[in-house]
Amino acid sequence: MLYKLLVALSGEIRAFNVFGYITLRAVLAMLTALLIALFCGPAVIRWLTAKKIGQAVRDDGPQTHLSKTGTPTMGGVLVLLSIAATTLLWGDLTNRLVWIVLFVTLGFGAVGWVDDWRKVVHRDPNGLASRWKYFWTSLIALVAAIYLGASGSAAQTELIVPFFKSVAYPLGMTGFVILSYLVINGTSHSVNLTDGLDGLATMPTVMVAGALAIFAYVTGHVEFARYLGFPYIDGVGELAVFCCAICGAGLGFLWFNAHPAQVFMGDVGALALGAALGTVAVIVRQEIVLFVMGGLFVAEAVSVMLQVGWFKISGGKRIFRMAPLHHHFELGGWKETQVVVRFWIITLILVLIGLSTLKLR
Repeated sequence: MLYKLLVALSGEIRAFNVFGYITLRAVLAMLTALLIALFCGPAVIRWLTAKKIGQAVRDDGPQTHLSKTGTPTMGGVLVLLSIAATTLLWGDLTNRLVWIVLFVTLGFGAVGWVDDWRKVVHRDPNGLASRWKYFWTSLIALVAAIYLGASGSAAQTELIVPFFKSVAYPLGMTGFVILSYLVINGTSHSVNLTDGLDGLATMPTVMVAGALAIFAYVTGHVEFARYLGFPYIDGVGELAVFCCAICGAGLGFLWFNAHPAQVFMGDVGALALGAALGTVAVIVRQEIVLFVMGGLFVAEAVSVMLQVGWFKISGGKRIFRMAPLHHHFELGGWKETQVVVRFWIITLILVLIGLSTLKLR
């Protein structure tokens, strides 16, 4: 909205032409989302506290977590508020891709909200039944995948292999929809599993979103795309604004989520952010790169699958001390802050590897 107003005024005031540049609006989006999160954070935390929306902590996990019982959760609403408001301010609302990522992000957030609300407010330990949780997230992911597949060109449905300039596999409509569904839904639930320690999921999400902003800008720029060997996709550069809004909102939330956390994200935030990353990766055709950069999320999800599978097959035996993976290291003697910072460092390395595929092709 603000973007359109400023562009319209550029006819009268030439200096306003700068707001037509995606790079400037991306920076402004990050700063705006950061300020919204910082300004609204205390009010959101007070509201959650007043409503007694406090976290329940498992008594079979690390004993250090018992002190976190009652800490306000569902703080992901602060992140979603910051992202949505910022995107509406600085994004080009005539761009269909902006609306599809907002649809997926807020849709997954709504599912997470219902799950959190039932767990915390209604005191239902099961929350939203798993079958319904996966049904609704799957439905949203499928709608997005089908829409993107039906509205894209053949080049936009190819699976690009990183580090190889001319290696890409045509997926066809069916293959594209299946892959997109798996990436969106899988990333969403993987980020949700990672969100178990103060700041653990937040900073990696910020780093991956920042990297995807670069991929979006390159893919949506004719000259850069041609020079780096990427398929040019019209309008995708606008997603750099959305990704930077995620970065700003995430950093603002981290101010309150850093150890010892004043508020937790909850499913409402984790499901939404994971889905947002997966959707952007699908649109910019970097699913494999997302798999690399989001290696932490992948490891957390795989640890749960292995633990559950082996527990059933072996008749009660475990591979890890506790799953997801971060709890395994905690029970092995690492302090919470050590786990978080070390996992951040690993994510930074993986993101740099992912970014290297821009040139190493």
